[in-house]
Amino acid sequence: MTAQRVPGGAVSAASNAAPTDAPDAALSDAPDAAPADASKAAPSAAPDSTPTDGPYDDPYDAVILAGGGARRLGGADKPGLRVGGRALLDRVLGACSGAGTTVVVAGPRPTARPVVWAREEPAGAGPLAALEAGLRCTGAEQVVALSADLPFLEQRTVHSLLAALRKSGADGAVLSDPGGRDQPLVAAYRSASLKREIARLAAEHDGLTGLPLRSLTARLELTRVADPVASFDCDTWDDIAAARARIREHGHVLDEWISAVKDELGIELDVDTDLLLDLARDAAHGVARPAAPLTTFLVGYAAARAAEGGGPEAVAEAARKAAALATRWAEESGSEAGAAPDATPGAAPDATPPGAAPDPGQDARDDMRPDAG
Repeated sequence: MTAQRVPGGAVSAASNAAPTDAPDAALSDAPDAAPADASKAAPSAAPDSTPTDGPYDDPYDAVILAGGGARRLGGADKPGLRVGGRALLDRVLGACSGAGTTVVVAGPRPTARPVVWAREEPAGAGPLAALEAGLRCTGAEQVVALSADLPFLEQRTVHSLLAALRKSGADGAVLSDPGGRDQPLVAAYRSASLKREIARLAAEHDGLTGLPLRSLTARLELTRVADPVASFDCDTWDDIAAARARIREHGHVLDEWISAVKDELGIELDVDTDLLLDLARDAAHGVARPAAPLTTFLVGYAAARAAEGGGPEAVAEAARKAAALATRWAEESGSEAGAAPDATPGAAPDATPPGAAPDPGQDARDDMRPDAG
């Protein structure tokens, strides 16, 4: 993986700079990358080791290598290719959202999160030079080094790498793919170890130009974290197609959609989706089908108005109140059904009265209920 650095370090911390026409350096199609596997498919198995789900408290920075000629993609702008409606780069940025400083080594482009931009000197000097350029903009003792073509990388995997680094005492913790190969750009490192060995390599070779990442990692003591899902990268159009197909599978589509919507709307909040789905079901069954999406919208609105901007607790409390109301509504409807003076015997409570014109929008609204077929 390679990238470029503008002289003097960071270019800008703004995330809405105009995109470049094409990246100038390689991602995982760099010469030191593992050969492409023509049979590679998007993984469906669970990781070999369970990643950490909880937050990682120690400060860390992130360096993402996002330039690239993408030769196997016909020169396409790989970091900007979309999987699940989100650019590959934005998906990786979401996985390291807890970083204090996030440096992207590439030409500036629009991104979903604010970043610092850097380029290596000279242009096209290679992945090691790109990593060094990014490190210059960081200050934390731990740094996560990532490529920008990882569609399934999640925050929990980043936390697992950092936790493994802390526990092991090694220089770095790297992800290993299903074939047991180390992925040096899906890894967490001690910044001091990286800077020390990079400086030695630069002195020995009179610079870093053309040096592969393995010349650095060979000097480091590493521990490994296995995760066949997170290690999947996109080198070819077949990889892109496989990634797009996987996120639409039944077991993934809901989580992927929610993540994409939160990214698009700039929402960091994590909520209990089962709670909201249960509320939608209760509103649909106890009140009316269109009540399901409208009720969940109102719950979100109420949580947003809560003190301090609300949070998961505010959502849960608003959902509890709305669910209780839906239950009371259903109980009243059940006890009064057939008892109203003008009720039509044998008719459903919400049936269209005889002779009345049907509501043309009802079918469309019925399709919005959670259990609609």
